[in-house]
Amino acid sequence: MSANTASTPAGKPSGSGSRIPRFPIPRVPFWAQIVAGLALGVLLGWLARSQDIAWLKDTLDHVGSIFVQLLKLAVAPLVFFAILVSITNLRKVNNAARLAGRTLLWFMITSLIAVAIGLVIGLVTDPGAGTGLTPKDGKLPEGSGSWIDFLTGIVPTDVITPFTELNVLQIVFMAVVAGIAALGLGERAKPILALSESVLELLQKALWWVIRLAPLGTVGLIGFAIADYGWNLIGKYATFTADVYIGCALVLFGVYPLLLATVAKVNPLQFFKGAWPAIQLAFVSRSSVGTMPVTVKVTERLGVPKNYTSFAVPFGATTKMDGCAAIYPALAAIFIAQIFDVQLGVQDYLLIAFVSVVGSAATAGLTGATVMLTLTLSTLGLPLEGVGLLMAIDPVLDMIRTATNVAGQALVPVLVAAREKILDHDAYNAATSSPIDGADAYDAVPDAKPAVPVAA
Repeated sequence: MSANTASTPAGKPSGSGSRIPRFPIPRVPFWAQIVAGLALGVLLGWLARSQDIAWLKDTLDHVGSIFVQLLKLAVAPLVFFAILVSITNLRKVNNAARLAGRTLLWFMITSLIAVAIGLVIGLVTDPGAGTGLTPKDGKLPEGSGSWIDFLTGIVPTDVITPFTELNVLQIVFMAVVAGIAALGLGERAKPILALSESVLELLQKALWWVIRLAPLGTVGLIGFAIADYGWNLIGKYATFTADVYIGCALVLFGVYPLLLATVAKVNPLQFFKGAWPAIQLAFVSRSSVGTMPVTVKVTERLGVPKNYTSFAVPFGATTKMDGCAAIYPALAAIFIAQIFDVQLGVQDYLLIAFVSVVGSAATAGLTGATVMLTLTLSTLGLPLEGVGLLMAIDPVLDMIRTATNVAGQALVPVLVAAREKILDHDAYNAATSSPIDGADAYDAVPDAKPAVPVAA
């Protein structure tokens, strides 16, 4: 008997032949699930419309709506605790005020670049010409935004209504005040901060379960859009739709890589490799806030310090909107002005740029950009009925807009961290393209706590 055999504990199988073979079940990457959802949604939407299958259309509508409702369910508390914790985390960062200032500065710079691209594309392509649409096709939106509403709406009248009515701007205001107050209290605020961090982790974990439903939500959202609107409607807005996608693509794949290469002096392709999970989820969910836990995770994995990321990304998710608040309102204003036969001058284009930079918080990371559009139109004196012209096509446009928003929310922390020499270049260069599938490492280490929950 060999020594190996003799040392085999009693009751244990002594040979590999006595073990039941285990066959690993292949895991489908999350991006592949999303793509499959897109393809299935288009197919089912086309089938429901072409064959006039009412029950299928209704089912797709319910599936997509439930997914969006689940995302929105976590928005209010997630924003409040994320902003509160992010502000208090700044006390752990050297030169916190400098970092915050640089972050806001780059938010404005990239927004100005994005709105300039939107204006140029709109002036070159005349998106409102030849559509066949007239002013009578427009209708007033159910809700609108104005500078008075924007400024007076920042401060809530009570602490409950902003959460029940999902007024994200007021929630951000209360979170900022609470965070600054906690910093002022110092050691006495530690119990509250510990509770806030625990609640934030709980919310992120729950939201991750919703995020895992994104492929199913994609089927419903895309399928219903095709079934309800059809290709004919998209054809009427072909130029405008193409302008929005081209403008976002220029910012996403032109401006951002240029800034990464020249300002941060890092490999742009590596950024997209690392940020891709957040960008693809944003495209499907159409919610910057809903994507925020993933955006935080990919930004950390791109080498940005955790304490700085926890500040920059939540603020970006509520104020950094290159797609919804810069490119889109610029193009939409030109489109609506042409439909209503209103001539815009240089001062109007300057106003559009001003609104894009200052008023972008009005979008507040929620699905859609209606408030920002009405704010822009009211500032220019354009008819608000023009919003009704774009509502039908909005879901199709919102996908690329939100993807651009989220990419920018990850980009700016990388730029600032690189300029401030706090970027971990080794981590940046090693960032994986599928961090969503990398959670098993956390299960293997009991004490490891990821900053943002990932798939188990």
